[in-house]
Parts: sequence; structure tokens; C-alpha cells
Amino acid sequence: MLYMDPLYWAFLLPGLVLAMIASMYVKSTFAHYSKVRARSGMTGAQAAQAMLQRSGVTGVSIERARGFLSDHYDPSAKVLRLSPDVYDQPSLSAIGVACHEAGHALQDAQAYYWLGLRTTLVPMASIGSNFSYMVFFLGLFLGSMAMVKIGIVLFSAAVLFSIVTLPVEWNASARAKQAMVSCGIVGPSEAEAAGTVLNAAFLTYVAGAISAILTLLYFLLRSGLLGGRRD
Repeated sequence: MLYMDPLYWAFLLPGLVLAMIASMYVKSTFAHYSKVRARSGMTGAQAAQAMLQRSGVTGVSIERARGFLSDHYDPSAKVLRLSPDVYDQPSLSAIGVACHEAGHALQDAQAYYWLGLRTTLVPMASIGSNFSYMVFFLGLFLGSMAMVKIGIVLFSAAVLFSIVTLPVEWNASARAKQAMVSCGIVGPSEAEAAGTVLNAAFLTYVAGAISAILTLLYFLLRSGLLGGRRD
């Protein structure tokens, strides 16, 4: 049984703990700076719009989305979706997150390689995340090494996606940090605080990538492909 396997927990727990710490840190950081009003008085939506206009990016709409920190940029629809706490609020947290998502729109407009690669990987990564466990462990149960290897390949796509996400997110934050000041959205003294929110958010992607890599290592060891046991 999977949940009775000590090796599974040895690989799973470090990733889970790191993900929990990162999630708590980003939420606390966002909450802290959501109480700090930007001197410009811009809301997150206004800041994102200003950044796009100043950068010459057109054809991107900005919409209010549901959920807490559900903010994202959809390159297929050319839509920047911001959660209510970001869309409507004139806080440093809201501006930092909104400008980060606008950074993805800039990447898209400039055909940033890593964003294009991540977008290409989305379908396979989705399949890998949803079906790799089932295929892998069914293969172990049936004694089918072919199924085990298919499960590993499927999950590898999800791992690759999480790794490719890192430069995409880091670059979007770097663009946001620069544009927030150059576009007059925040002053130099406010930029560090807004950037702190983005740095905290980036840690969640690092935690996700580490967790995915550890899971893949477990799969490889459990299958015997890295010299572990296979039973």
C-alpha cells in the first residue's frame, strides 16, 4: 500500500512541509502589505493597466476574478484576471501582484521563450498530474514495467512544467519591479515592500518544483530504475 510505504513519506513530507511554509509566508506577507496604501492611490487593476500602456502592450483585457490570490494571466485569451483583493485595492500587495501578472502579458507580447515553452507543456503536464499516479501504481500492482515507465514519463512532464515555471515567474517579477517604479506606480521607497510580496510568492513555485522532483525520485526508486526496491 502506498500510504504504508515509509519511502513514500520520506520523499513526500519534506515537500509538503516546504509547501506549507511557503504558503503561510506568502499569505502573511500579502496580508501585511495589503494594509499599506500606495501613495499613488492606484488599485491593482489601474496599476496593471498603467504598466501595460506604458510598455506599449495592447489587446489585453483586465477582469475581476473570484477567489483569494487567484490572479493569473491567460495567454490564450489575452486576459489578465485579478482577484478582488488585488483588482479593487490600492495597497502595495495588490499593486505588486497585479504588476507581476502584467509582467506575464509583457512576456507574451515579446514572445518570451520560457513562457511559450510553459504554455506548450500545459496539456501534457495536466495529463501527467491527473493520471501518472494511477498508471504508475497500477503498473506496480500488475507487475507491468511498461505501465510503470509510462507513469514515470507522464509525471516527468509535470515535473518539467514546474521547473520551467521558475524562470517564467522570476522574470515576470523582475519586469514588475522595474516597471512599478519607471511607470510611477510606486515610489522607490515603496518598491522594496511591493517586491517583498513577489519574492514571497516565488517561494511557492520553488516549493512546488522541489516537491515534484522529490516525488519523481520516489517513483524512480520505487520502480527499481534507480536501484531501489520493486515489490
